[in-house]
Amino acid sequence: VYHIKWVRWKEENTPVITQNENGPCPLLAIMNVLLLAWKIKLPPMMEIITAEQLMEYLGDYILDAKPKEISEIQRLNYEQNMSDAMAILHKLQTGLDVNVKFTGVRVFEYTPECIVFDLLDIPLYHGWLVDPQVADIVKAVGNCSYNQLVEKIISCKQSDNSELVSEGFVAEQFLNNTATQLTYHGLCELTSAVQEGELCVFFRNNHFSTMTKYKGQLYLLVTDQGFLTEEKVVWESLHNVDGDGNFCDSEFHLRPPSDPETVYRGQQDQIDQDYLMALSLQQEQQNQEINWEQIPEGISDLELAKKLQEEEDRRASQYYQEQEQAAAQVQVQGAASPASGRQSGSNERKRKEPREKEREKEKNSCVLL
Repeated sequence: VYHIKWVRWKEENTPVITQNENGPCPLLAIMNVLLLAWKIKLPPMMEIITAEQLMEYLGDYILDAKPKEISEIQRLNYEQNMSDAMAILHKLQTGLDVNVKFTGVRVFEYTPECIVFDLLDIPLYHGWLVDPQVADIVKAVGNCSYNQLVEKIISCKQSDNSELVSEGFVAEQFLNNTATQLTYHGLCELTSAVQEGELCVFFRNNHFSTMTKYKGQLYLLVTDQGFLTEEKVVWESLHNVDGDGNFCDSEFHLRPPSDPETVYRGQQDQIDQDYLMALSLQQEQQNQEINWEQIPEGISDLELAKKLQEEEDRRASQYYQEQEQAAAQVQVQGAASPASGRQSGSNERKRKEPREKEREKEKNSCVLL
């Protein structure tokens, strides 16, 4: 299940699919391009979606996007590409076999997986380029793809030819020095190649990101699930090879995220309250189980549901009353002994320590509701 973040994109509420660290980024990057382009639309205010649903939306779009007025040869070619794309569509959920070449931002070794991007008319870019002004690296890398270059380095190391050994060393140094898989030459070429306002996919370190260009600057869509509640954090600038970009809103204005500690504490407090409430109700339910034998036969599902709801409401009300009485009692005790404030505070800390340990144990246990 993947969470949906709704953002204000070009004056329209538009969904963005977020992901955790191990999310299927090829599928989400493609879907987010289609969602931002309004080629695929989700029901308003939908909050979660499954991978199966995403695949269904994408499959339906591919079938609906078939050109209408084309020649017979074009039609047969499109249908063949569509058939090939459908055959590898399931790989979008895990990863694609994409092999870059170091000579251009849109140059990849041809693989069947690339058909998906061609079929959907979504440009695929990378920025791992060799600077043409560095002659020895240009000679060492040549027109190799990444996989071919790795094989060449291994072969050169085993060679008796000193020139080949040197060439392999230069190629290996290039890979080590550009481990971020983005060079400044590549970044410049990317900025020139991507069209203003174009929605595309950027490939780097086996990760696929949704990318666009606004006023000459490149931006990557923020899809990390950790920013789900950060409505103003939508894009991150791509202006250097180190990956420390600036966060922006949907209109590309700088918007630093909220203090993550503050956001986390607020969310954690609510989780703790919900957990304690659930735990209390569960313990109460264990002590006061409903006597099913007293329920008359033939009772309808609606009447049974009402009875169960009334019982839950009663327990919740009783829980809150107990909490209010306990809080009031603590206030009365504190007011009655102001002189012992320092000592009672010390005792309170001592009492809290075992409670914290007990609470940790409770968090690690399973609660059935």
